[in-house]
Amino acid sequence: MIQKPKGTYDVFDTQGKQIQYLEKLFASLMEKYNYEYMRTPLFESSELFHRGVGDSTDIVTKETYDFVDRGNRNMTLRPEGTAGIVRSFIENKLYGRASIPVKCWYMGPMYRYERPQSGRYREFYQMGVETFGSLDPMIDAEIISIPVSFFRLLGLKGIKVHINSLGDIESRINYKKALLEYFEPHIETLCEDCKNRYQKNPLRILDCKIDQDKDILKNVPKLQDYLNEQSKKHYEAVKKYLEALQIPYIEDPNLVRGLDYYTHTVFEVEANVEGFGSRNVLCGGGRYDGLVETLGGPKTPGVGFALGMERLLTALEYEKIDVIQNKTLDIYVMPMGEQTKEYAIQQTMLLRMNGFTVDIDMMDRNVKSNFKQADRYHTKWVILIGEEETSTQIITIKNNQTQEEYKIKEEQLIQFFDEQIEEDMHETI
Repeated sequence: MIQKPKGTYDVFDTQGKQIQYLEKLFASLMEKYNYEYMRTPLFESSELFHRGVGDSTDIVTKETYDFVDRGNRNMTLRPEGTAGIVRSFIENKLYGRASIPVKCWYMGPMYRYERPQSGRYREFYQMGVETFGSLDPMIDAEIISIPVSFFRLLGLKGIKVHINSLGDIESRINYKKALLEYFEPHIETLCEDCKNRYQKNPLRILDCKIDQDKDILKNVPKLQDYLNEQSKKHYEAVKKYLEALQIPYIEDPNLVRGLDYYTHTVFEVEANVEGFGSRNVLCGGGRYDGLVETLGGPKTPGVGFALGMERLLTALEYEKIDVIQNKTLDIYVMPMGEQTKEYAIQQTMLLRMNGFTVDIDMMDRNVKSNFKQADRYHTKWVILIGEEETSTQIITIKNNQTQEEYKIKEEQLIQFFDEQIEEDMHETI
């Protein structure tokens, strides 16, 4: 038997409905924030990720799926979403639009060759947001507010934001010098990865999961001590806007994120999910003011975030939040015999095209079995179409909860269900 590749998973049944709901909710939220949808290829030139994500990151050095195509070009399955969005922003000259800042969102699969574990796969699904063109710290706060709003809508509790500032280029250069001097006498005590990071990007040592409990990392110089006045001003403004939005935050001086392109604000959003451990991180992001320029575009500030679908689904499961519990079928149609099916499917299509969620029996069940099927769908309204209904075009409708029956002319069918379902909605409210 052929099996799925290691580190991947199939989506079906209840999980499929959950994912569809989450996608629709996120898309709806993005519409309210006035962000536009963008989609980029699943694979891009390997150079894009080496230059964009950074040669010193674990993603590029260890985890990318690289291949040479038939044109002898080096290609990579995208390991994250930002670099591709930036490439598209530059290639399509979106920086020339009158509507600056450019605000966009995306969702789709990403690929990293890493050790599969709970909530972590080699093919994984992300939703993310990117904005380009604004240096205002208010947009940093807006970006942070999006996942916070999303998680609150889902009913997750204890939403908190961890934030830090990496400062501008000048601040990072000064801090990098301080780290090189600090770590130099202790290089041999670091793990092999951190020894390599020391040469390429010593800030990445702060994100090490192997050495994080060593005194050498606990006593590392604080980045905040090397921020220039402009960086401090930006950071203070971000915190001010978060407070205005009533978003709780925790300042975390060791938060650097795993990618090389970040400047100024970096953040992670967590929820109080029992079983997730000490850090219940559900998404992360930050500002990347130099990335567009690095990839060949004009000097353009940017800020964004990404969240993982798999970790979010696990959080909802742990918290026993059922996002599809109230998702029911509006109407279930029962054709009563072969000669009624043509008329029954016509009415089913009519109802669907008028906005109702409808299913029809296609298994030739008897009446008793069909009512059981309607119960499985939690369907309140059932349409029975027999020979009489087909010939007279007067349709029998049954309330599956009260057992009341109605005889409705075909031309009044849509009006009937418009009124009944609107009434049901008012009762729910």
